[in-house]
Amino acid sequence: MNYVETCQYLFSQLPMFEKQGASGYKEGLQNTRTLDEHFGHPHRNFRTIHVAGTNGKGSCSHSIAAILQTCGYKVGLYTSPHLVDFRERIRINGKCISEEYVVNFVEKELKFFEPLQPTFFELTTAMAFKYFSDMNIDIAVIEVGLGGRLDCTNIIQPELAIITNISFDHTQFLGDTLDKIAAEKAGIIKQGVPVVIGETTAETRPVFESKAKEMNAPIVFAEDYPEVLQAKIQKDGSILYDTRHDGQLQGELGGLYQIKNTNTILCAVRQLEKIGVLCKCELPQNKEKSSSEIQQALSHVCELTGLQGRWQTVKDTPRIVCDTGHNLAGWRYLSHQLKNVRCKQMHIIFGMVSDKDVQSVMKLLPHDASYYFTQPNNKRAIPVEQLLMIANENGLCGNGFATVTEAYNMVKSVVAREDFVFVGGSSYLVADFLKNCI
Repeated sequence: MNYVETCQYLFSQLPMFEKQGASGYKEGLQNTRTLDEHFGHPHRNFRTIHVAGTNGKGSCSHSIAAILQTCGYKVGLYTSPHLVDFRERIRINGKCISEEYVVNFVEKELKFFEPLQPTFFELTTAMAFKYFSDMNIDIAVIEVGLGGRLDCTNIIQPELAIITNISFDHTQFLGDTLDKIAAEKAGIIKQGVPVVIGETTAETRPVFESKAKEMNAPIVFAEDYPEVLQAKIQKDGSILYDTRHDGQLQGELGGLYQIKNTNTILCAVRQLEKIGVLCKCELPQNKEKSSSEIQQALSHVCELTGLQGRWQTVKDTPRIVCDTGHNLAGWRYLSHQLKNVRCKQMHIIFGMVSDKDVQSVMKLLPHDASYYFTQPNNKRAIPVEQLLMIANENGLCGNGFATVTEAYNMVKSVVAREDFVFVGGSSYLVADFLKNCI
């Protein structure tokens, strides 16, 4: 098989939650442990940082990887989903895993894993851990796929665990209350391993406190120790931060939600300093971390790690922005940001998948925008006809399009230089947009 054929095999032959929903999700760690043993427990050959949460875990993972990378480490980064190319999921110092490695891994291990019938994510996680071990990395930032307790990344023994926040998402697997969801996410808290919690609610904080006490794990609530003192969004979409310990920092990642993410990130940096991951005695070549390196990392996260889709400006005139925010909690921030956009006319290309609270999200969308409703190329997508009905119920006017490409072509035919275009509602819609339209 060549690379394209290998990806087609991975996407079509293995159960894949991102494409299929519930039928692509397998609960439990049995397959993961079998794969891990087969490959000789590769995750034990490098240090790790584990990142979970409902929203913000991708931004936090990439930002922490960028900081470690700027400080001189050889850094693995494992995230999901990918937007354009499968290889985005597995990176070292921002460079994607090679096509050759992916092809060779699948061809060599096919006879072993086919009888096992792993899910797409189980096999991809095994591939990532083996690749990081083979490439002799120093440390990896590992993003949880779904939940935490039973996620197949949860075999690692990290230096630090981070849980960004808790809101309603994937309730069919994680529970229908915030405390139940928090309990699943808290499953990444390990014996004696420090944990940073980004944001809490009255329901979730006791869950984290109880789990940390049970595991004798030092716990820090970032909201109790604010590192970000003030934040101001700049004209180019970046954010200027005044911080408690790192002076003034320019954050490349746009979006109002990044302010709380950055507070979590800087709180995690303090813990990494405390445990010796970021200090003079531990850094490669006896190099001492400084605020200037944090500044360098946060102002160049996308270049250093390849991150896309976080209030990403893909064109300046007219301004076109895409964002992967895909649930109610994410849209509470996005809707506020959209309301603050100054433009002649706003055009919104919008689509969601069926396991999200589309009714509640629709209520947050601006009524004075022109809408182009569509659907991502995904079996879980809400059909555009259904989306139009829900939009109509919520007083939103627009037309339906079979694909994001058709929607974007229509926008291009009517948009003016002073207008603003937003593409979002689903990670998969943004992926289709970046892959087919940009």
